[in-house]
Amino acid sequence: MIFDLFMSCVRLSVPILFAAFGGLLSERSGIANIALESNLLFAAFGAAAISYLTGNVWLGAVGGIAVSGVIGSLFAVVCIWGRGDQIVIGTAFNLLAYGAIPVLCKGLFDVTGSTPALSRDLTFHQPEIFFALAVLLLIIIELLLRYTKHGLRVIAAGENPEALSTQGVSYRRVRLRAVIEGSLITGVGGVYLSLCQGSGYVREMSAGRGFIALAALIFGGWRPLPTFFACLFFALTDAIQIQLQGRSFSGVVIPNQFVQIIPYVATLLVLVFYARRMRAPAAINRP
Repeated sequence: MIFDLFMSCVRLSVPILFAAFGGLLSERSGIANIALESNLLFAAFGAAAISYLTGNVWLGAVGGIAVSGVIGSLFAVVCIWGRGDQIVIGTAFNLLAYGAIPVLCKGLFDVTGSTPALSRDLTFHQPEIFFALAVLLLIIIELLLRYTKHGLRVIAAGENPEALSTQGVSYRRVRLRAVIEGSLITGVGGVYLSLCQGSGYVREMSAGRGFIALAALIFGGWRPLPTFFACLFFALTDAIQIQLQGRSFSGVVIPNQFVQIIPYVATLLVLVFYARRMRAPAAINRP
């Protein structure tokens, strides 16, 4: 049972990890990104739709990541040059995903809210490889933020963008690049949802993982390694609720509705008790 729980945790952590790492780059640059949910959904839909229409899973994967990159670019442009409140803009992008994807499904496949089921040769079957990629990404982001010029500029853009301006560096371009890179990373999580964990796109299949990834990012203090372990913690709560469904305790069966809310209750508790103790980047959500 412990091994099954561990493997379930690994599988469930993948989309949260990629979304959290994508959000980390965005938020360390000063852009509060609650639109991670929309990135996951658009990437999952794009990957499934392109795989089905082309008959090639690799084209689907690349296409899903590219779709997420386009959505991230639009989000970044509106936040940086539109100078709007980033929380409101992120909420708008999430609502756009909830409304636009069912319309696209209806137009392309005459089905509201989902794509046709994909055959086995149009999906991936190695969640462990995706998890290994997430671990590799952890190392890359850690090195990026510590030792590279781009990483240091990302941190400066989130802490003191005026310092970059005095050096002749456009903090807007640094933020734009960071958000696009983060969106591409998040897109991998969306591809995993529809082409590995599932066999096609199902309406709102991210199931709040973008928000859970954001909570993990806050819990991890906007640092790569603590964020990684925070993602594993939330994935573990999800794995536990799956294991508990349908089980009885002393002859009493807990309704599945109460069991299924465990990951979301854990997310809320973490935000309530730890969010105020964490120091966000100083310039985040500051036009």
